Amino acid sequence: MVENVIIIGSGPGGLSAAVYTAREEFKPLILGGSISGGQLMLTTIVENIPGFPEGIDGPEFINRLQKQALKFGARILNEDVIDVDFNSRPFKVKTNENTYEAHTLIIATGAKSRELGIPSEKKFYGRGVSECATCDAPLFKGKDNVVVIGGGDTAMEDADFLTKYVKNVTIIHRRDAFRASKVMQERVLSNPKIKIIWNSGVEEILGDKTVSGVRIINYKTNETSEISAQGVFLAIGRIPNTKFLEGKLKLDDQGYIVTKEGIFTDIEGVFALGDCADRFYKQAGTATGDGIKAALRVREFLSNMKK
Repeated sequence: MVENVIIIGSGPGGLSAAVYTAREEFKPLILGGSISGGQLMLTTIVENIPGFPEGIDGPEFINRLQKQALKFGARILNEDVIDVDFNSRPFKVKTNENTYEAHTLIIATGAKSRELGIPSEKKFYGRGVSECATCDAPLFKGKDNVVVIGGGDTAMEDADFLTKYVKNVTIIHRRDAFRASKVMQERVLSNPKIKIIWNSGVEEILGDKTVSGVRIINYKTNETSEISAQGVFLAIGRIPNTKFLEGKLKLDDQGYIVTKEGIFTDIEGVFALGDCADRFYKQAGTATGDGIKAALRVREFLSNMKK
């Protein structure tokens, strides 16, 4: 069986594309991965999605989108895509379990958190090192201090959220100014429970069985120092989930899919959107809009194919 459209990814962009293509009765197949839902599944309250003045929990928003897509006839399989073949049509998509064929493809695989790249990071992962403050913050309730590494919106959100559970939060940032939005910066800078260490990075995570502190280096003075901490939260950027596309689609130097007009790839009938292609906006709202655009282009492509 050849699918009309396969959507790789089950975040807000992929699911929005699924809603629109399902309403067109294209019966989209969503390959959502073994861990479906995208980054919003790791988020509690989301305040900037239009239509939710009180905010909405990330998992609840994803669940609503899933229900809406399924209502119109979409299908969701929690399989991980490991390879694609664009050399002939229909396209072939290989997962860890099966191989599928499709006339069109929408890629919305998102991105994952960037790591520090030091051995102690992996040693303490799950024992004080985390990539998800909203997931693991309750585990640190009552702790004296935790460290957040980063300077963007994610770092600000994580630090602010953690103050609900721990006594103090220390943000370590490699520059002398944050990259985060103004409103998020103001929220953090006005929080008395948050301390900021500028122009510095984590050289080593310290501890025995669990994290007990970090050794940091000041990039301007080259001096090192140690601070006590019971947790380390990574918020230093993301890596697009596009490794399976290397040599198959045009990617930039950081692995993001190169697109035209936000959704078109260099292969006709293959569209990309969301954090796997968007280096700038990285918002659920923009991914949702691009998912709708891609779905409408799929409709156009399939209509022309039938003529």
